[in-house]
Amino acid sequence: MSGGATLAYRPVGLVAGVAAGAISGRLFTVVWKRIAGEDDAPGALQSEYKTSHVLLAAAIQGAIFAVVKAGVDRFGAQAFTKLTGSWPGD
Repeated sequence: MSGGATLAYRPVGLVAGVAAGAISGRLFTVVWKRIAGEDDAPGALQSEYKTSHVLLAAAIQGAIFAVVKAGVDRFGAQAFTKLTGSWPGD
């Protein structure tokens, strides 16, 4: 891909990253409510939770974020390709 196309994709990638964070955060909240029956996931510094509980929440949150980010990035790249004819990762 040419340097101009690379620069043109940067704002798309930035917006996609922000969107992925927002989407995955909301999705994690819904999933955690169903799994644990709690509104908020435990934080690493909250002493009232077992370590295994905190690590499970972090693993689920990380997995959701990774899948959502990959999906949003992929769809963003496909849309960019339709508009420009260049795949942003090549």
